[in-house]
Amino acid sequence: MPAAKKQPVLIGWREWVRLPELTDHAIKAKIDTGARTSAIHAWKIQRFMDEGAPWVRFELHPAQRDNRTRIACTLPIHDEREVRSSNGETTVRLVVKTKLKMGHRLWPIELTLARRDQMGFRMLIGRSALKRRVVIDPAASFLTGRLTDAV
Repeated sequence: MPAAKKQPVLIGWREWVRLPELTDHAIKAKIDTGARTSAIHAWKIQRFMDEGAPWVRFELHPAQRDNRTRIACTLPIHDEREVRSSNGETTVRLVVKTKLKMGHRLWPIELTLARRDQMGFRMLIGRSALKRRVVIDPAASFLTGRLTDAV
């Protein structure tokens, strides 16, 4: 008998999420179906080689309007991609793979590293991370849990 297929989770236009391979801090993320790949606000992005493979060091500032909380991260570089921003500018960004936890679900995602200083959200979750996993209610927020919950 085949395994039961998980039903998509109902989410709002913004959700509290975690990146458990990088930090225990919750991050307020905007659900962005206009973006293909997810993006996170990263500082001090430094490439380096480890045993012949490309890696990246960077810092996360998980809370909006708080640059004091710094999370040092290190991951292998998965790819480099040209990304067009909402204002039409094209930039090349590093892409890493990690796991996203939303509510009680955990799954792998690709994440571009970007400076999002002027943006309202430290993280955007794009279409490729959402596909076949969620249904979005654009009138709702935080359907998978509040910050005070065990997000």
